Amino acid sequence: MKPHRSFPRPEPRRTGNGFIIASMLLSVCILSLIKARYCSAPYGKSRESSELEITMGAIRMLAAKSGDLALKGREDGEDNRLVLEAVSRDKAAMEVKKPVCIETSRRSDVCEAEGDVRVRASAQTIFVDPFLTSQEWKMKPYARKHDQPALAHVKEWTIRPFTEQEAPPSCTENYTVPAVVFSVGGYTGNLFHDFTDVIVPLFITSTRFHGEVQFVIADAKPWWLSKFSLLLKQLSKYEIIDADNDRDAVRCFPRVIAGLDFHKELGVDPAKAPSGYSMTDFKEMLRRAYGLERTRAEPSGDRWDVRRKPRLLIISRRSSRVFLNERGMSDMAMSLGFDVRIADPDVTTDLGKFARLVNSADVMIGVYGAGLTNIVFLPAGAVFIQVVPMGNLEWLARDTFEKPSPDMQIKYMDYRIQADESTLSDQYQKDHPVFTDPQSIHKKGWSELSRVYLENQDVKPHLGRLRITLLEALKFLPHGRKTTTQ
Repeated sequence: MKPHRSFPRPEPRRTGNGFIIASMLLSVCILSLIKARYCSAPYGKSRESSELEITMGAIRMLAAKSGDLALKGREDGEDNRLVLEAVSRDKAAMEVKKPVCIETSRRSDVCEAEGDVRVRASAQTIFVDPFLTSQEWKMKPYARKHDQPALAHVKEWTIRPFTEQEAPPSCTENYTVPAVVFSVGGYTGNLFHDFTDVIVPLFITSTRFHGEVQFVIADAKPWWLSKFSLLLKQLSKYEIIDADNDRDAVRCFPRVIAGLDFHKELGVDPAKAPSGYSMTDFKEMLRRAYGLERTRAEPSGDRWDVRRKPRLLIISRRSSRVFLNERGMSDMAMSLGFDVRIADPDVTTDLGKFARLVNSADVMIGVYGAGLTNIVFLPAGAVFIQVVPMGNLEWLARDTFEKPSPDMQIKYMDYRIQADESTLSDQYQKDHPVFTDPQSIHKKGWSELSRVYLENQDVKPHLGRLRITLLEALKFLPHGRKTTTQ
């Protein structure tokens, strides 16, 4: 419906027209600067660029036509309306347009789009409305973006706008919930990487949706999906879409997030997480998923359980960094009053059962390696002792397991292997650089460091030294303290 138009006297109209034209010119200049800064279109002229040129042309036409700014009744109103509509369209496009893909950390890229978003998973392609972006993006949805050996096992995805020349693919399925697209390629199969590269980032990215989110998983491995099914069900109420076996389906979502947000190794930064989620919340999710009974490392309130012995869990290894005196360690710990359990988890271990075993422990000890990732299942207040192989590996032990421990409310301790506690003493002379200059080995790269200090080293802790460490650990536990009963 056309707005009602009046015909005021000439002088006020000339003043009003001049103000409108000056305002529009200033607005277009500002929008042009914004567009140049945030909405570049490296693949050619965008729709917004064309509309901006139309708007500028309309203003120039209006200015030329007006002459001394004395415009005639109906023509004046129509021209003003056309220009204002053009500016309004351009401004709306500017407000909606923003980068689709951003680097959320040194480890992760995340692409996000809302509106008409269509996913053809079998082609690793996400189609978005051209008003969102005029640029085509390519990314690998795995939180280890600079690690080429890991990314070699991750398929590349393309985020591309619809084009005016071709119609968008027709939807075969429509959804009312958002989708999260991610890969379980990379280094998955190693428990540490399962958690730090996928599970924790997935929690950060998806827990805000309270289960109302659809997972589209690329590079899926059936055994991996089965192993972590209970965790995945905590984060999504819907059946997983296996991207590689989705044939030619085109699934349409109101919102899609491709890639997972990474904060730190085995950790969540509440300052960056939606709604301030933390590792405490992550561990609560683990408790629900696996039915973990203990929230804290302390005896139960049952009067008959007050004197329960503290439980020590020794994480055993089979192929490298093996405890050569495991039985002696166990006997010594039992003499201190520990209830000792020994376990050697591997890729086939039932994660739920092992999680409950770890949750029953008050102290956990093991040599640096993926098996120590099980600290995520320890109750708050438990003590974690990391045995650090010799070879100046303190930085590695610190970054992977020491730093994450406080956020999990775990007391961290370490036991550093000395030369005479290592089988390296049987392989090299005492004056070899392996002992005298470990950094020279480090400088040769990860492969050589791993070969020497991780793959070919077993350990035999001195029981006397280890006894002191275990006695120190007992001081952090409430077990054995005298209690009064009602």
